[in-house]
Amino acid sequence: MKKVVFLLAAGALVFSLCLATPASLFAEEYSLDDLCRIALARSEKLKMAEENLAIAETGKDKAFSYLLPRLTATGGYTQYSEKKFTATGSVLQPESASAWGVRVDETVSLSGRELTALGISRQNVMKSQYDLTAIREDYLLRYVAAAYYNVLIARKGLEIADSNLERLMKYREAAEKRLRVGEVTKTALLRAEGELSGAKSDRLQAQNGLELAMAVLASNVGIKDAFMLREVTAAEGEIPAMTVFRERAFAVRADLKSMEVQKQIAADQTKFTKGAFWPTISVFGIYAGADQYPSTSSLNRESIYGGVALNFPFFDGGLRKSEVSEAKARERQAALLYEDMKKGIEIEVQTAYLDLVTQKGILQFLNDQLAFARDNYHAVARQFDFGLSNSLDVLDANTLLVSAERKASSALYNYELALLRMKKATGMLLAALAGKP
Repeated sequence: MKKVVFLLAAGALVFSLCLATPASLFAEEYSLDDLCRIALARSEKLKMAEENLAIAETGKDKAFSYLLPRLTATGGYTQYSEKKFTATGSVLQPESASAWGVRVDETVSLSGRELTALGISRQNVMKSQYDLTAIREDYLLRYVAAAYYNVLIARKGLEIADSNLERLMKYREAAEKRLRVGEVTKTALLRAEGELSGAKSDRLQAQNGLELAMAVLASNVGIKDAFMLREVTAAEGEIPAMTVFRERAFAVRADLKSMEVQKQIAADQTKFTKGAFWPTISVFGIYAGADQYPSTSSLNRESIYGGVALNFPFFDGGLRKSEVSEAKARERQAALLYEDMKKGIEIEVQTAYLDLVTQKGILQFLNDQLAFARDNYHAVARQFDFGLSNSLDVLDANTLLVSAERKASSALYNYELALLRMKKATGMLLAALAGKP
């Protein structure tokens, strides 16, 4: 009996501890790669973009259907109000009649327009795949990676606020002790109290900012449960020459490949439009059956026949000529859009390259500034303990340290985000983050 009571008490204790345990201990931990894979699977915006690919696949099936013959079955039944006969006794109007049949039609252009249309539909599927890749990369950078680093910056800001609050609390205690022994005036304590209140306000703002950043990231990725982030620091290395990035972008960028396919589609569309000047040939085969009551000796109950027709429109008011001119204009337009996109990509790569070099240099300088600010604060704090510096020196040193910590953390994450922007500019972001080509 005592053993049972002991087990029940232990179970109740474990259950109460589980209820009292913070939810963060059970929260799932995600890296940036994990968030990108989840976003690719759950994001509504990406799912809408995937439907464009499904529509293109359907268009290919529609284009293929025009190559197949049409099979049509017909049937009918007629009931008359009365049957009528001629003076000689032959049937003039039967009591009822029925007819049925099957017809097979096939119409093709001698220019092969149907095959051209099928090729265009297949190219459109390829273009939709490239467009989907470009949309995915843009979404991962803009809505996932940017939100991820906003959370890291906010989390680091909260850590800095906590450290600042802890330092100011210690400084306030030190100022209060020195006030008791008469080493400082009351203004030093009041200044410490004011700075401490400001630090508490900053800490509250940092906490709320972190919660908001987490909510935005969860919404963009599609996470509903509590989660934590696992930070993976990007490896630093030498930055290649800009020409390397430019050549890589021209070879890999999905949107540029999509525009290449669009150029080919425009050229094939011109070919398709010119095919309207060619004649079309139609082949048909028909099986027809009929019956009536009362029947006649001349009733043809069954017949099978076929035929071939050649259609050659000679004049249509200049419609086909105008359509060909329009198709050629669209072809030239596609070529110009391709060249314009290449120029835009070159500028985008150059912008990302300069930003990457700038952020790397800023990070190095701000890390040096942070090291100097820390050493300065510790030196001034020790001098204050021995009465060699005043309260303003300590507070100025603390303000410099807080500012250096915030700038250094922002510079680190801006540098890592600049790396991702460069991967996006060169078309390597999706493969780098989600492991997909």
